[in-house]
Order: sequence, then C-alpha cells, then structure tokens
Amino acid sequence: MQRPVLSAVASLLLCLSLDSNFARADTITVAVAANFAPTLQELTRHFQQHSAHRVRLVSGSSGLLAAQIRHGAPYDVFFSADASKPQALQADGLAKAHYSYAIGRLVLWSARPTKVIMPVQAAQLCTTRDTCQSSLRHTLQQDFRHIALANPRLAPYGLAAVETLASLGLQTATKARWVLAENIAQSYLFISSGNAELGFIARAQWQAAKPSGQAWLIPSDWHHPIAQEALLLNERSASREFWQFMRTDAVREHIRRAGYDAPELTP
Repeated sequence: MQRPVLSAVASLLLCLSLDSNFARADTITVAVAANFAPTLQELTRHFQQHSAHRVRLVSGSSGLLAAQIRHGAPYDVFFSADASKPQALQADGLAKAHYSYAIGRLVLWSARPTKVIMPVQAAQLCTTRDTCQSSLRHTLQQDFRHIALANPRLAPYGLAAVETLASLGLQTATKARWVLAENIAQSYLFISSGNAELGFIARAQWQAAKPSGQAWLIPSDWHHPIAQEALLLNERSASREFWQFMRTDAVREHIRRAGYDAPELTP
C-alpha cells in the first residue's frame, strides 16, 4: 500500500466515532474470495492497529464460502468475487447490508515469456478489438499442454476466463487443456510452478506479486463484469466497525491501487 493512503487510513480509523476502545474487544471472522485475500490482509493489519477488535480471515472460492454461509458457518462479513452469490444470500434474509467494493480485472499470464506476447502494462497498444482478439487468439493456439483457470462453477474469475475463451471462439478448442483450480489463488500456483504453461489470474495478483514472465490484461468487455460485492452478516458492533472502515474513501482508494476498478459507492 502506498504511504499516503496508509496515513489516510490510519487517520480515519483514529477519527471513527465508534467507541471501540470502550467496548469489549471482540474477534470477527471474515470470509473472503481468494483473489481479494492479499489486499484484505493488508487492510486488516491497519484496522487492527487502531481498533480493539481482531479479525480472522478465511479465504476460498466464492461458491464454497457462500455454501458455508448457507449452512450456518459463523462468518461476520463476506467479500465475494461476484455479485450474484451475495445477492442470493441477501434475498434469502442472510445478510444485513451489502455494497459493491470492487470490479475485478482478468489477466492471462505465462511464466514462460514466449507464450504471451503482450505485457499487462502495454495493453493500451491494442488499438482495436479485432487486433486484440487476433493477437490473443494466436497466443492461445500455440503449442502448450495446460492452461490454468479457476473452476467456473465456483469462482467468478474462472467464469470470466471461460467467457473470454468463448468470445475468441476457443472454448471448445482449448477445453482438453484446461487445468481447473479450486480458486484464483490456486490458478496462480499452477502457473508459477510450471504445472501450466499459462493461465488466467486476477490483475491484483499480478500487481502484488510482480512475477516473471509476461501477462495480458484482458479487455473488460470480453466477459461479464466481475462485480465484487460484500455482505454484512450480522449487527455485532465489531462487525459494524470493520464494515464502516472498509467503506471509507481511503480504503476504497487502496483497493483501486491494488488492481481493481472502483465502483460508485452506494449509501
């Protein structure tokens, strides 16, 4: 996190009139989609520096975490990698509040530089949709054995990867080479370890790890938006304090700098 944002977060926490120092210290359990876990870990550290409450993170695929919530898992806040699962939980009366905290971006990455022809920083060189599609189609038709992606039934980034392949007319042609990861974090491990020559990860992962190789920032209109929503699952004071912290402007700016697009914040 950049220092100016860190300072702003600290100042805002000190100014929050939540009386946390006078309340009983508590521990909240936060369920977080794998793609957002590294960003939330950093934010959680700064929250705990200025709050009496502690935070325990449980990371996994959005689908698995949502299923656990339905079965009574004692989570206090849920950060999903999509909107549909939080909305379904809220419709069933399992949440007190929700908001859209980020819009994810998808990256195709290879640790072997010859496999992906455009680094993420140069994505603006794609001047037309046809040029982008032609270049990426050529990349995906090269001779490789495995392409990693998160399980599309469980992970929104995996679904976005499948939609991207479909938009290129390559879903069927590449399917035999798919290596399905449980979540986007495992997809990263498959690629970094060499078990897959290339694959799909989140832009936030790429920015945080700065791995070797090359990556392509997938145009956002090649798949449905990866709109990521959060749920407040109860009205405990510790849960509410953390919820308010996550909605501050400084935190939202940090999320943007971490590699996400920032949605408008609704009341």
